[in-house]
Amino acid sequence: MKPSLYARLERMSQRVQDLDEYLSRQDAANDMAMFMKATRERSDLLPATERFAVYLKARSDLETAQEWLADPDLKDMAQDEIAATQARLQALDDALTQLLLPRDPDDNRNVILEIRAGTGGDEAALFAGDLLRMYTRYAERQGWQIETMSANESELGGFREVILRLVGENVYAKLKFESGAHRVQRIPVTESQGRIHTSACTVAVLAEADELAEVQINSDDLRIDTFRASGAGGQHVNKTESAIRITHLPTGLVVECQDERSQHRNKDKAMKVLAARLKDKYAQEAHAKEASQRKSLVGSGDRSERIRTYNFPQGRMTDHRINLTLYKLDHIMDGDISDMIEGLTTAHQADLLAAMTQEE
Repeated sequence: MKPSLYARLERMSQRVQDLDEYLSRQDAANDMAMFMKATRERSDLLPATERFAVYLKARSDLETAQEWLADPDLKDMAQDEIAATQARLQALDDALTQLLLPRDPDDNRNVILEIRAGTGGDEAALFAGDLLRMYTRYAERQGWQIETMSANESELGGFREVILRLVGENVYAKLKFESGAHRVQRIPVTESQGRIHTSACTVAVLAEADELAEVQINSDDLRIDTFRASGAGGQHVNKTESAIRITHLPTGLVVECQDERSQHRNKDKAMKVLAARLKDKYAQEAHAKEASQRKSLVGSGDRSERIRTYNFPQGRMTDHRINLTLYKLDHIMDGDISDMIEGLTTAHQADLLAAMTQEE
């Protein structure tokens, strides 16, 4: 283990001891805010410090086994023990390194997932519907709650734009690398000569703000318009002006919601989407300098960046950021995207580890 990582783990272990001492005091609960903060900090530190304690015990076992080498009667057993303990230490070292990687504070947040048809007209809208199905099926397998925030259907049954709210455990952690341009290559249903067309959709994965106050939305900065909802082919037309359009004047961000028949419900949904977009915008700006210095292996998250190609004639999906190609497109479009997500997460962790090693 690197000396710098070892020293950090020692400091963390000492911090846990200090917190234990504080939390055991009879007057600790008098300041409930400080008590809860200390409890959360201790909980965050425990996975690494408990594993570090196991690591230290294994190092002690290794030293004991090495002492046995001097005894001819114990030499063979000592060699076996040394080999097994060294392998255990390496596994513990790898696990501790993973635990010390910088954590994304948004990983446990719920998500606002936005899918928009791009180049390709009706075919792009149909592909947006396919992506919606893919993410919905994946969310169902994860046991997440799915709420439609807004949907703008196309004439052929696809979507020009659809916005979902996904609620569950580690939603953002698993979907945060899905932002970007998704390209599809296939023969459209409208193509009479059997030619392969290329279309695209953009996906935005936004970490939901815990509350509107987190992004400081000033009511004076909002223009709220109402209008009559409408759907493809005149379906679901609302006879009252229940649809909501919110414009955030300082940034120019515009959010529309017409999925509910209640104006109040539409406004509530639109404000949640706006809060998530603003949170994402501010985060992108805050990280712009860092991103310009070091680009992650899994891309910048720029919505215009082409991240993936779905080739239907060949039955393959290629993620261009990590050069991953899978020949099981039918399963992927049915929501089996765990291999992609795990590959992207592993690449991201490797990138973080390389940066952490370089800094130290």
